[in-house]
Amino acid sequence: MIPVTEFRQFSEQQPQFRVLKPWWDVFTDYLSVVMLMIGVFGCTLQVMQDKIICLPQRMSMPNQTNKTELVSSAVPQEMHEMMGLKTNLDLQQYSFINQMCYEKALHWYAKYFPYLVLIHTLIFMVCSNFWFKFPGSSSKIEHFISILGKCFDSPWTTRALSEVSGENPEEKDKKCSASRAILNVSVEGNLDDLEKTQSLKSIPEKIVVDKPTASALEKKEGEQAKALFEKVKKFRLHVEEGDILYIMYVRQTVLKVMKFLLIIAYNSALVSEVQITVKCNVDMQDMTGYKHFSCNHTMAHLFSKLSYCYLCFVAVYGFTCLYTSYWLFYRSLKEYSFEYVRQETGIDDIPDVKNDFAFMLHMIDQYDPLYSKRFAVFLSEVSENKLKQLNLNHEWTPEKLRQRLMTNHNNRLELQLFMLSGLPDTIFEVTELQSLKLEIINNVTIPASIAQLEDLQELSLYQCYLKIHATATSFLKENLKVLRVKFDDSRELPHWLYHLRNLEELYLIGSLSPDASKNVVLESLRELKNLKTLSLKSNFTKIPQSIVDVSSHLQRLYVYNDGTKLVMLNNLKKMVNLTELELVHCDLERIPHAVFSLTNLQELDLKENNLHSIEEIVSCQHLRKLTCLKLWHNSICYIPEHIKKLGSLERLYFSYNKIEILPSHLFLCNKLRYLDLSNNDIRFIPPEIGVLQSLQYFSVTCNKIENLPDELFFCKKLTTLKLGKNTLSLLSPKISYLVLLTHLELKGNHFELLPPELGFCRALKRGGLMVEDALFETLPSEIRDKMKTE
Repeated sequence: MIPVTEFRQFSEQQPQFRVLKPWWDVFTDYLSVVMLMIGVFGCTLQVMQDKIICLPQRMSMPNQTNKTELVSSAVPQEMHEMMGLKTNLDLQQYSFINQMCYEKALHWYAKYFPYLVLIHTLIFMVCSNFWFKFPGSSSKIEHFISILGKCFDSPWTTRALSEVSGENPEEKDKKCSASRAILNVSVEGNLDDLEKTQSLKSIPEKIVVDKPTASALEKKEGEQAKALFEKVKKFRLHVEEGDILYIMYVRQTVLKVMKFLLIIAYNSALVSEVQITVKCNVDMQDMTGYKHFSCNHTMAHLFSKLSYCYLCFVAVYGFTCLYTSYWLFYRSLKEYSFEYVRQETGIDDIPDVKNDFAFMLHMIDQYDPLYSKRFAVFLSEVSENKLKQLNLNHEWTPEKLRQRLMTNHNNRLELQLFMLSGLPDTIFEVTELQSLKLEIINNVTIPASIAQLEDLQELSLYQCYLKIHATATSFLKENLKVLRVKFDDSRELPHWLYHLRNLEELYLIGSLSPDASKNVVLESLRELKNLKTLSLKSNFTKIPQSIVDVSSHLQRLYVYNDGTKLVMLNNLKKMVNLTELELVHCDLERIPHAVFSLTNLQELDLKENNLHSIEEIVSCQHLRKLTCLKLWHNSICYIPEHIKKLGSLERLYFSYNKIEILPSHLFLCNKLRYLDLSNNDIRFIPPEIGVLQSLQYFSVTCNKIENLPDELFFCKKLTTLKLGKNTLSLLSPKISYLVLLTHLELKGNHFELLPPELGFCRALKRGGLMVEDALFETLPSEIRDKMKTE
């Protein structure tokens, strides 16, 4: 006998592939097994038994027949001896005759019927399972089934479906745990049934939950579910691109239909050729003495019945394939809608899919629609966001968040979060939080629970696309004092910032424009009644009208224009209450005349512009409250004598310009406490510097100064003196007059030794003396030791 198991390799497949085998494929597989058994049975009989038995047929003559009858009649009735026909043939001759008649006289269909059955059946089996073996399709199928099984088994699927159905997920998890403890069943078949079994409520005492272990397990399951969401996304993008699975299945189905028609056609026509008696006319007279034989086909009767039976099975198989063809061609299998899942689960954002992804889901539905329902959870962004939120809450515990608290420059407790997938709910348990800084966090919602942060006054949003709950908006309106927003598009500029009536400081970084078609438009700030500070880092060509809406109470305006030329500044005249104004990198060539109307201005910063001349500085005499003027990082070549009229100046910045000569009029600003002239081309310091008796900070670093006037050392309130990177060769002993000096920079000069009078600068320590080590060693040892002591 030939064992059927030897043919298993033709139809063998992984057990998990059964989910992609609808009922008709399962049915045809069983039919193939039956047909295979018919073929194997027929082949076995064909091999083990005689195929055909032949006897020679002698040609009879009429007179011979009469003689035989006469002889027979002459024999008395008492004699019963039977006399056979003498052929004078031996066994070898009979075998030869049987073989020759089998080859020459027996119809080919009767000879090869069992082999044909076997071959056709194996072809059917190969066709049915070819898409599971072909590399281009099998890899997708294996990947899909792997993901499908994990999605089905994932506890997150149960939790998500429970939440949308209004059930308590924790209670449901306990039911699931109890069902696994009571019955050893697979998740695929019975999970949902066990969860819904009401009898499980009667055994709560058997469920013992170790809370720390459960928490750790939930965290691990959350990470696994997160990985599943990523796999499903990538798999969907990959599979929806083509339709190779659909084409492969259609082709193998069409091939089976054509095979069915061929088998029915030629078997119906030739089944009658299987006969019991076969006439054999083969000229073997030279070897046997006979040329006509009568043969008996021993398997004819059985083969005839098997062929009719085989035709019936093939007919059933073929009609099943025809139904499959109808299903393939008359249904839209390249599109799959989750509409029923959306209605049943309430998860409205589950997308429809197409191509091979859709086809596999249609096949899954023929097996069990529950698979598609549970798989759909991992196509939902809402479900994914809920999972991310759960994972965030596990990762960012209140204790971990408190460890990241630090004090910012506003002396507030600040928490910084960078590039998170969401906003952890645990933040709102850190009630001592005063400042929250979020960077590159998108598609999250600020919930109503932010109201728990009663001390929150400062919020920074850097490239964050956030939504906000209505209750949270009300809370921020009342509590928020400082808001910083860095944005790249309109989505990242929150619309609710225009309603923060108690906001005092607003910092905006991004591309703003009055033209809505080009950039983000800054809307009216009219409702910001308490706004005192406004900082804009953008690319204006004129001061926006929306800023004028807060001109009556705005005190500090900072504009960083990133090199874009600021042309129209007339709106500045309306901001009469400004005390600080910064126009940085605005490509200004002159000091704007609008500035001179700001009579309350105390600080003016024109850093990184294109100023060459500052003759307009004479008009600054009207700014009687101006105490700080910053004209650094420009191209100013000289300082006009009108500078002397700015008698209220206390801080003056002229660093990083091209100034060569210091006018003596500069030192008539006798209230100066801070004077920075570093990084210029100055060669000489006028002796009038001694007039500045209030001077505390003086820097001429990176110039070309060769000598210092003795009058400099009459500024006895100096605490910082920076003389580095000049061409000085001698430091006057009068340095001893500066007893309050704490910082002295001398590096980069041509000094050969330091005067011992430095020892009289009692406040000067080694850390505050910026000088080469070799030059420091020229001081007396007692002075060096004194400076090194703290």
